[in-house]
Amino acid sequence: MLFLTACGQPVPDSKNHKVGLLVPDSISDQVWGTKGYNGLLRIQNQYDLDVYYEEGIHTDTAVEKAVNEFQKNGVTLIFGHGSEYAQIFNSIAKDYPDIHFVCFNSEVRGENVTSLNFKSNAMGFFGGMIAGHMTTTNNVGIIAAFEWQPEVDGFFEGVLYENPDASVFIDFTQDWDDPEKALSVLQEMMEKNVDVVYPAGDGFNVPVINTLKESGLFAVGYVSDQSDLGENTVLTSTVQHVPELYELIAKRYFSGDLQAGNLYFDFEDEVISLGNFSPMISKDYQENINNQIKRYKETGSLPNE
Repeated sequence: MLFLTACGQPVPDSKNHKVGLLVPDSISDQVWGTKGYNGLLRIQNQYDLDVYYEEGIHTDTAVEKAVNEFQKNGVTLIFGHGSEYAQIFNSIAKDYPDIHFVCFNSEVRGENVTSLNFKSNAMGFFGGMIAGHMTTTNNVGIIAAFEWQPEVDGFFEGVLYENPDASVFIDFTQDWDDPEKALSVLQEMMEKNVDVVYPAGDGFNVPVINTLKESGLFAVGYVSDQSDLGENTVLTSTVQHVPELYELIAKRYFSGDLQAGNLYFDFEDEVISLGNFSPMISKDYQENINNQIKRYKETGSLPNE
């Protein structure tokens, strides 16, 4: 267990609180795990409290051991950085009434368990619109981890809304972190003349984008703004602002306003956005997309609704 001591000016409503983070893999993966760690640091810096984290926690036994250690150190708020923590949190939360458990994209129960769910359909839709607009072959690909990801349906719908003549090829790795499977799927899609791909898995999106770059094809980035991988390759990204959401949840918890159950967040909460636009996209079309997103934030209605 790694401990980060607080420094800075104390905030009254965080008095006597400490925060813990469980990550299934690594905080240095530069994608999902790093976002969770950055969220923890935002809480520490904002509220001047002590924080703890443990990496490689992906079994029920490991979770229970880590929670016990957190409890001994006075942790009152624990983030399980992924959906894999929901089941074990549901099971053990009643044994830790002084700890509030938080996980992601799950169904939870209990008075001290909260699931943070990104309403990802819309981000997928706007990313799909851009893919449908920019494809020259009318063949677009989605390489996702799981069928249940709402951004997959959104992306598919966005492509066809923008370009009814397009064909959308979809395949799944059944794993967030299987670059070999994702690259195999990518090769099959490239053989079908796909020229824009949405790699919707944070464990394989970088190698997929790099391969597309080498082939002169396009990508829509996932979870992070991935324009730094190549602005002439990454048309935009569907970004989930996880560190900002961590800070928002901590603020609610310290003020006594954090609800148990399943909470949902979208563009209007400023925790989902599109990333930087590629210069390959015309300024007029960028303005069009931004106006569509503004309308969505105001009305809750996507362009096809």
